[in-house]
Amino acid sequence: MSVRNALVLFLALSTLSLLVACSSNSTAPAQPPPNGSFSNSNLSGTYVFSVSGTDANSVPFAIVGTFTANGKGGSGGITGGTVDIVDPEYTSVFGASINNDGQYRVGVDGRGQMTIGMANNPFPSNMTFDFVLQNSSHGLITQFDGNASGSGTLDVQTSGLTQSSIAGPFAFSFSGTDGNGNPLATVGAFTLDQTGNITASSGAEDFNDANVATSFSNAALTGGVALGPSGTPATVLSSALGSLTFDVYAIDSTRLKFIETDGIEFLSGSAYSQTSATVPTGTLAFTLSGFLPFAGASSVPFAAGGFMVTDGSGGITAASSEDYNNAGTTSPNPFPFSGSYSNASSIIPGRFTLNFADTFIGGSATPQYAAYPSSGGLLLLEIDNAGILTGAAYGPQSSTSFTPPQGYGLNLTGDNLTNGVEVDDIAEFSTTATTCNSSSATFCGLVDENFDPGGSPITPPQVFDGTFGAIDATGRYGLATTATNNTLNGGVGLTFYSVDGTTFPFIEFDNSGQVATGVLVLQNSADPSVAAAKSSMFTPRPLVRSHGALRKQK
Repeated sequence: MSVRNALVLFLALSTLSLLVACSSNSTAPAQPPPNGSFSNSNLSGTYVFSVSGTDANSVPFAIVGTFTANGKGGSGGITGGTVDIVDPEYTSVFGASINNDGQYRVGVDGRGQMTIGMANNPFPSNMTFDFVLQNSSHGLITQFDGNASGSGTLDVQTSGLTQSSIAGPFAFSFSGTDGNGNPLATVGAFTLDQTGNITASSGAEDFNDANVATSFSNAALTGGVALGPSGTPATVLSSALGSLTFDVYAIDSTRLKFIETDGIEFLSGSAYSQTSATVPTGTLAFTLSGFLPFAGASSVPFAAGGFMVTDGSGGITAASSEDYNNAGTTSPNPFPFSGSYSNASSIIPGRFTLNFADTFIGGSATPQYAAYPSSGGLLLLEIDNAGILTGAAYGPQSSTSFTPPQGYGLNLTGDNLTNGVEVDDIAEFSTTATTCNSSSATFCGLVDENFDPGGSPITPPQVFDGTFGAIDATGRYGLATTATNNTLNGGVGLTFYSVDGTTFPFIEFDNSGQVATGVLVLQNSADPSVAAAKSSMFTPRPLVRSHGALRKQK
């Protein structure tokens, strides 16, 4: 059996309510990571959070907001905040206040839950979110209730931010659906002056609307960014697709969260400072997700990941390698690809096109991507009219290690084609085997899973035991569980890629009828600077189709 086949997972991905997981009735109690224990005090301050996914009727939705945690947890642990919710099924709300009686708990493993309410909540019930902390500053989050299922991030907010705080160059990546429910994604860049206006000749943008991209490529971008949150959002970005209005939440002066509020399209995403207008040189870990055509018919979910090696002179070398998951069928082995990159914009210096040879798997025989460098990664969008894939490349790689004993947080999000629903998972596991249920396991932990329709968290607790190992010397790894569980998919397989030894983007890789992407992050409860080297990285979310039944490829 090959190393890759031996590492195909049947991960015990499931839900575990923290209050249950920490009780004496749990057969798999939460274990603290080797580098410290978490508690309620690790969630203290004001945080910006974002979640996108599908609601109980499989309609795409997005949430961006803030919440304030008092470090004590329990009822009244959430003392306020502001939230925007956009869902075509419900009345959208902007700048709405969160009640001051929300509650949360954080367990020793960094996994936790919070419940928040609001007077004008468009959903039928209060919202519950499941999360895992990387440290006190950053975490991964899912919606974990019957209203919807979605994934995102939470980050502590810098205090005292003003409009002038966000002056400077940014690159961005947004995704969602157009007004007809088709998948829509965009990447671009702009430079803001002290009052939030996009400076002359500094903005460019690329769109891909349901595989149509060339009509919207390298378009001039104008407008301005008004720092929110606001009940009457005033950020307007104008380009080839028209003028779109957004509300904007700042995490700090280098990271912004956007959510579209005009009902024309339904986009949300992130912007990051553009500290360099060049493509990084070296080995870049990357992941992509979206849809590719299948047999000339409707598009099917697709995910890819691997390492892209750039030479600093416009070349993508043959040392690059790719894995893919095409509608639940995976590539047999990592395979090499090559290509080139160039600044092909007449508008700004910080936009590039990547042109791949036919060995790079995509919708086109010669795939082409728009690429915008940023502090969150090299933001990518397919623009060849033969598919719609979005993602990012991170690096240059500074470490290929995935070394025990450590504790890791995990977020997985994607499409379960067998059941035609979105699946979202939060997990924590430790790579020390001393507390595992099985003597053969080399990692163990707990996982929470939610999926729509109906927002259906699976009854906890669930065990997360298995083995991991290197697939090759480039920093490519796999995980395998020692037991299945009663999650929707009965477990999954992951191939993940080291960026710096603390951050590992991944794709699902198990031929099980599920297509997903996500990220693993090294935890440290005591020192945020130790484990947060790439906490600001952009994490792409799978694209969705409104009311679109996902069917497994035959």
